Amino acid sequence: MTAIPVGLSTASVWPQTAATAFKLADELGYDGVEVMVWADPMSQDVAGLRRRSARIGVPIMAVHAPCLLITQRVWSPDPEVRLRRSVEAAQDLDARTVVVHPPFRWQRRYADAFPDLVASLEDRTGVAIAVENMFPVRRGLGTRSMEMTAFRPSIDPTDVGHRNYTLDLSHTSAAHMDAMKLAERMGDGLTHVHLADGSGLSKDEHMVPGRGDQPCAELCESLAANGFKGQVVLEVSTRRARGPAERAKDLAEALLFARLHLISPNGR
Repeated sequence: MTAIPVGLSTASVWPQTAATAFKLADELGYDGVEVMVWADPMSQDVAGLRRRSARIGVPIMAVHAPCLLITQRVWSPDPEVRLRRSVEAAQDLDARTVVVHPPFRWQRRYADAFPDLVASLEDRTGVAIAVENMFPVRRGLGTRSMEMTAFRPSIDPTDVGHRNYTLDLSHTSAAHMDAMKLAERMGDGLTHVHLADGSGLSKDEHMVPGRGDQPCAELCESLAANGFKGQVVLEVSTRRARGPAERAKDLAEALLFARLHLISPNGR
């Protein structure tokens, strides 16, 4: 059994750029990077990413499509075009996976076509398009609080059914969702994991695994025991790090956590 590859999301070094992520991934011993396509010009430059990957010797494991609210005009204002370009980028970069969020509820035409679009792109290209679980927005306090979803049909991609899924543990924390049960529902379709932690607050915390209340260790150990053939990517927040040394320390701790808990039962 080969070791489960562990990558570093370029989002983990924000507000630094993808260039910093490649450098730290190399220095700390990550197996590769996941490129979050967003405002960082390097993240949008496929040729530049390919050169950087080759020069440093760090492969690109996955491409995260630009589907955040702040990236609605990156590459195109049309979400279908953005997804298609993300798949093309993954092909050009030899990345096996594209991570994408479910459609926003106001993207009605895109949402209606989304399941068939994802399936047809996978069939045509061989790239796994792993649809990610999300979390609702909560407003107010106590009995006056309200919960709303920005996604159609829901925050849980298994409600639709896709061939490939991304399980994000920071999102399960914010959604107050049982991560292990969600992993079970995803079944063999679970091909990509965003490993991070959360404290149960109704916001996306992306803590270093082991610092919150999510079953990060339990999930990793389950993946190893069951012969997981996908990828694990550390998508943690270091925006509060007091300088490069503290950022590197947090990312080294995250990698060590993943390596320790992804050891297969036979020790390989």
